[in-house]
Amino acid sequence: MDYQLIRSDRRTISMEIKSGQVLVRAPKQLDSRAIDRFVAAHRGWAERHLAGQTRRRENHPEPDDALRAEYIRRAKAVLPGRLTYYGGLMGLHPAGLTITGARTRFGSCSSAGRISFSWRLMQYPDAAVDYVVVHELAHLRYLNHGRDFYALIEKTLPDYKAARKLLKE
Repeated sequence: MDYQLIRSDRRTISMEIKSGQVLVRAPKQLDSRAIDRFVAAHRGWAERHLAGQTRRRENHPEPDDALRAEYIRRAKAVLPGRLTYYGGLMGLHPAGLTITGARTRFGSCSSAGRISFSWRLMQYPDAAVDYVVVHELAHLRYLNHGRDFYALIEKTLPDYKAARKLLKE
């Protein structure tokens, strides 16, 4: 398996998939045979994630300028209302809302309570959009992905797992 190796002063070895490429981060002093063994042991994981990225790129190609503008317009029209609706149900209200062009995440929540959504989310079904909205609102109460966090999501969206699955297709 081809991979890009980045050595640094870190203590552990890790693997990530970035822009369709396997990236391995390793300590400077780690033997290259140990790195190769690590990559071989995690080959299945990397192949699954590479295939998932390829599938998502095929199902959601980069839009042309006109379509991008439409997604941005739709995000600005739809997301504030969804945030207000679910925020009212959950008793959670963000400090602000931003629409971004993020490619690797559909939403994020800062510790200051600001929520950001990528306009790319508009390429997905409404159920998936609602899941991301509820997910980010839940971060206003729990800045983690623990049991209480998912219990709050499930209380608001009992079928959240099916909606979350739509984001992976």
